[in-house]
Amino acid sequence: MNMHPTIVAVTDRIRERSRPLREGYLDRLEAASSKQPLRGRLSCTNLAHSYAASSALDKIPLRQQRLPNIGIVSAYNDMLSAHKPYETYPEIIRAAARSAGATAQFAGGVPAMCDGVTQGQDGMDLSLFSRDVIAMSTAIALSHNVFDGALCLGICDKIVPGLLIGALQFAHLPTIFVPGGPMGTGLSNKEKVRLRQLHAEGKLSEDELLAAEEKSYHSAGTCTFYGTANSNQMLMEFMGLHLPGSAFVSPVSPLRTALTEAATHRVAAITALGKEYTPIGKVIDEKAIVNGLVGLMTTGGSTNHAIHMVAIARAAGILIDWSDFSAISSVVPLLAKVYPNGSADVNQFHAAGGTSFLIDQLLNVGMLHDDVLTVAGQGLGRYTAVPALADAAVRWTPVSKVSADPSVVTNVDQPFQADGGLRLLSGNLGRAVIKVSAVLPAHRIVEAPAVVFDSQDAMLEAFKRGELERDFVAVVRYQGPQANGMPELHKLVPSLGVLQDRGFKVALVTDGRMSGASGKVPAAIHVTPECLAGGPLSRVQDGDMIWVDAEAGVLSVLVSEAEFAARQASIPDLAANQHGSGRELFAGFRKLVTGAEQGAMSFMLPD
Repeated sequence: MNMHPTIVAVTDRIRERSRPLREGYLDRLEAASSKQPLRGRLSCTNLAHSYAASSALDKIPLRQQRLPNIGIVSAYNDMLSAHKPYETYPEIIRAAARSAGATAQFAGGVPAMCDGVTQGQDGMDLSLFSRDVIAMSTAIALSHNVFDGALCLGICDKIVPGLLIGALQFAHLPTIFVPGGPMGTGLSNKEKVRLRQLHAEGKLSEDELLAAEEKSYHSAGTCTFYGTANSNQMLMEFMGLHLPGSAFVSPVSPLRTALTEAATHRVAAITALGKEYTPIGKVIDEKAIVNGLVGLMTTGGSTNHAIHMVAIARAAGILIDWSDFSAISSVVPLLAKVYPNGSADVNQFHAAGGTSFLIDQLLNVGMLHDDVLTVAGQGLGRYTAVPALADAAVRWTPVSKVSADPSVVTNVDQPFQADGGLRLLSGNLGRAVIKVSAVLPAHRIVEAPAVVFDSQDAMLEAFKRGELERDFVAVVRYQGPQANGMPELHKLVPSLGVLQDRGFKVALVTDGRMSGASGKVPAAIHVTPECLAGGPLSRVQDGDMIWVDAEAGVLSVLVSEAEFAARQASIPDLAANQHGSGRELFAGFRKLVTGAEQGAMSFMLPD
């Protein structure tokens, strides 16, 4: 199959743009590789320390330095439902490693905060920066130089990107990401949204809302809407870092345990000590990054990845920007309808064919690069198979060519939308992204007066006072990474949804985030440069006409160029952002962080 010319052109320009960085990265990969167990480089004292606490069974091969040793890096905690299943994984992995002629050690844990818990709270100001802490924690876990491969256990919002950024600094190590699977289907997403809007209007009590939320979030496993957590899982398959078809298998299924064992066997087989050496630095190349972007667009995935994918690529010596996202989105069809851009959840998505079906469809029309190295072997075509248990072992069979539910997953000949779910906006207010897969065409163009707020709470207070019963664009500014860590602003969604349902033209423009749950209200987010960095959004005033046009890709204020240039930025007192919930410790992150389009990175990677 011939590749689509736009996909080829974007890949080529990324490769050319990245060439010097990428060559240096690969040179470091080769220098760090070894055909002997890496712990052989340690002194006797170092080596003895590394397995002092291991079982007698594992000490023998660790001392002999002939068999691969696998490092486990886990984001387990039992507050975060998605990561609760990981509690039992280390022992499963250690046993599976022994059966594969290897050993496994728990290398380290990384923090795993939940945006669902911190939403609208002070702790959300640490959310984006937690990705970088996770990346550094992963580096610390793997820094002992005793591992020949790694298994990364993580699912949710900043956790998978952080694990991946950290793992990519050990480019020479084969690394497989091990999912945990989604919780069972609970209260429908449509009903959940309806009840939240009723609560925003004061028509539903706190007790009634809590009872509904408990039906939505009810057990161990990933939340079932298609937010950043599940977009992460999709990406790990499109980029070849999971075992095929493993992302959305239930935590309580015997297949889930078997897939974890299979991932352990596989990582042991692809170390430099065997015949299928597959270092992560060669799995994640320019083509894999483009494949990830295609997956993001065809599923209407999380807008958080407009930030994370830039940082992930940079960690592998690859440079991408939002123009690459936009070009890919312009040609990749939307083939999935999963909440918030549909009513289905990820369990229904998986049952309909899921990622395997989509990869098969897109490979057949040249929208994905097949000639890539994956942890499952050469070729993305391996990811058009689905796993099942047969005689207590995992077996893969080709995915059906027909969707099991065409209302959830469709084929390329009958897309839900001709282009992807994410678009670039630009104009005299800077550059931004907007998720359009859940926004009806009638709501994609809004021209209305600005109502300016310097906090999300100020907007909610205005809503409660009845001051927003009109057409308007909510400009919520000083929410960028330098200002306060760039929190998600989902607390605003129910109120804006209520106003839109009442017939008003409304939109949100912000230098903050909205993420994977971005829904039916048009939201121009991640506006760059951010206000605290001198971004033009800081000069918008109440009553200015704002033009948000997701069809034409425009984000502008309709004020004369001379008048707008003459205005001074309005800078509020941001002292409250510096204290409480540990924010004091992140002053250095806020000072060093790059812009959203540059990955919002608080660390400096080598040239």
